[in-house]
Amino acid sequence: MADDDDAGRADWAVLVAASSGALLCFLNLSALNVALPAVARSLHASPTQASWILLSYMLVSTVCILSFGRLADLWGRRRLFLAGLWLFVAACAACALAPTAELMLASRIAQAVGAAGVMANASALVGDAFGRRRMGLALGVLAMVAALAQVVGPLAGGFVVSWWGWRVLFMLNVPIGLGVLAWSWNVLPRSAAAGAERFDLAGAALSLVGIGCVTYALSMAGTRGWTSTPVWAFMLAGLCAIALFCGVQMRVASPLVDPSLFGDPGRRSAYAGILLLSMTQAAPLLLVALYLQACAGLQPSQAGLRIAPVAFGMLMAAPLAGALTRRFRPESICVAGMLLAGCALALLAALLQPAIGAVQLSLCLWVLGLGIGSFVTPNNTSILQSVAPRRRGIANGVRSTLQNTGIMIGTALTLSVAMAQLPSGSQRLILGGGGAGLSNADVATFTQGASQALVVLAVLCLAGAALIANNRYRAGRLQSAQ
Repeated sequence: MADDDDAGRADWAVLVAASSGALLCFLNLSALNVALPAVARSLHASPTQASWILLSYMLVSTVCILSFGRLADLWGRRRLFLAGLWLFVAACAACALAPTAELMLASRIAQAVGAAGVMANASALVGDAFGRRRMGLALGVLAMVAALAQVVGPLAGGFVVSWWGWRVLFMLNVPIGLGVLAWSWNVLPRSAAAGAERFDLAGAALSLVGIGCVTYALSMAGTRGWTSTPVWAFMLAGLCAIALFCGVQMRVASPLVDPSLFGDPGRRSAYAGILLLSMTQAAPLLLVALYLQACAGLQPSQAGLRIAPVAFGMLMAAPLAGALTRRFRPESICVAGMLLAGCALALLAALLQPAIGAVQLSLCLWVLGLGIGSFVTPNNTSILQSVAPRRRGIANGVRSTLQNTGIMIGTALTLSVAMAQLPSGSQRLILGGGGAGLSNADVATFTQGASQALVVLAVLCLAGAALIANNRYRAGRLQSAQ
């Protein structure tokens, strides 16, 4: 009994380490959304530099996660997690001391590389520690931590910047990060490296180019439009590199991404589901925040409070969905979550107007958060349960890459649909957070476009639910026939 208690405490110690590292990374991303104007003013950053200080974090981490997931399988998850966390903490100190916008941007890129090392390993470390039977609840706690960061980050960032300045926001991460690093060093188990396998350098290079070009194209599509020449050029280059990458993976002995990961129909549908749901995860929050400022005249802080119910819904649903995976199949919970999210988006599309009531908006966004939280945990569980432990790093890396790519696609698609009929001057007013110059006709046009974008996102959720349900139905028929 004492041995079981010790093993249980060790499992939860790993969860604390992984959750703390992930919380630091997510808090840093969400807090800068509030602090960015102060950073830009202090460093005399141009609008382009300011946008890249924010955008580089998501883009670079998305590019790196896939390779880091494979490196974790080969090199050891503990090593890569600790190395990523150390780099992240050092980059936080560099951000706090950055004298120019250029050095700030370089420090943010280093932060993103470190964060990728942490995020590529957090779920896999938890999956290894808790095993197939108990990982659902533990991954639910990890998802709850990510949702908590979405609530705490902007609020804490706003207070810290207002009271002490933006540099303190980054410097606070240093002692906290060192504490997490010391804890992780003591509790994370050592894992044997896969010595018989080699790292696929050609595949890694092609994946970096392909994912980098595609995500960069998507980052420009929301403001420049899908027909812009740079958008199409980078998108085409990225798709060509991804096509070459797929060919290389089929031929090499130790591929970066094992093609057998996509051989299981259930795992394929889980990957497709996370891509579709991620397109609806962040985009509606950005759209509603812009809409409330441009059409309802709310301040950024007020708009931030209005969209907080999404995170509260996720906080409630994520651990509950993780616990339910012990009694129900993960696919069934995923379908329910996507249906819930799709219905919430459809209802929000019908109710959206400048005078929308706070209770109506909160209810729609809370139900959306419940749907997202109900999906993410069982979907992650189904992916990690169905692969061998030595493949959990790359399996989670593929999932994280698809999730980040989905967020980028959803954001670009939503902005382009919502503002397609608006003149360029009105688009700049909306994206700049100043809607005072919008005419009544522009408000009506933006309302119609935003509703259409929400309907598109709802359809994506329903399509994902249908895909997973159909795959589960076909798998059940095959089992019955056997």
